[in-house]
Amino acid sequence: QVQLRESGGGSVQAGDSLRLSCAASGTIRSDYCMGWFRQVDGKGREAVAHIANDGSAIYADSVKGRFTVSQDNVKMILYLQMDRLEPEDTALYRCVAVYCDMMADDYDLDVFGIWGRGTQVNVSS
Repeated sequence: QVQLRESGGGSVQAGDSLRLSCAASGTIRSDYCMGWFRQVDGKGREAVAHIANDGSAIYADSVKGRFTVSQDNVKMILYLQMDRLEPEDTALYRCVAVYCDMMADDYDLDVFGIWGRGTQVNVSS
């Protein structure tokens, strides 16, 4: 079973940058896509960014222009470069690998997704 492990989180001030990494312990299926989600206690899971099956990057409106998602297919690492961080970006960031056509479905993500445990990002004003 493939495992995902996130790293790179921390406590920063508004306007700072962080780069998150998500390393896979094995080979991700070629029909899987990888992406980033974030969670705040008491709120639902929010999609942040993912790499679609055509290689394009898809972003939530709230992070568009500030975050960049990329993937190293040789090292099997997914990255999230986060610039101009805002206090509203404070959350537990988790990466997921799932069939590409399931990336937008919460039920499919819960049932079929391979999730990492997450890395915490705290942004102070």
